[in-house]
Amino acid sequence: MQSPQPIPPKPGQESVWDYPRPPRLEPTQKHIQVICNGVTVADTHRAYRVLETSHPPVYYIPLEDINQTYLLPSPRTTFCEWKGQGRYYTLAIGNVQLPNVAWYYSDPTPAFAAIKNYVAFYAAPMEGCYVDGEKVTPQPGSFYGGWITQDIVGPFKGEPGSWGW
Repeated sequence: MQSPQPIPPKPGQESVWDYPRPPRLEPTQKHIQVICNGVTVADTHRAYRVLETSHPPVYYIPLEDINQTYLLPSPRTTFCEWKGQGRYYTLAIGNVQLPNVAWYYSDPTPAFAAIKNYVAFYAAPMEGCYVDGEKVTPQPGSFYGGWITQDIVGPFKGEPGSWGW
């Protein structure tokens, strides 16, 4: 398998190849929004982002900044070696129902305790997810939940040929 060739970041950009493994959790005051079916589901300046080698940031939003009316608990669970057991929500707005498009950790590992019950959203099924007003590009592949903005360079895990990285 060929090793990825990181894209050199320009001033003001971050390379996902400079992110650590295990991942780092950091607060961000950037304006994070999630829009679905014409409704602002989430709007915050109090998110956290998880930064992991080869992945664009995943943003976790406090429940208080999410319109919880639209969140339906899902039976789906997954396991992350760094954060613990993930639980999911289905998003239901009007006639739109999107299964398992948001996830959270109700009992995260100590290193990720700050995001207990904070919610992350997959960008692809949404009308739009925004970081400081910029509409994000979803991380490639249906498994990963990172958000790509102009200030992040790859290549990114999830692109064709990246499974062996």
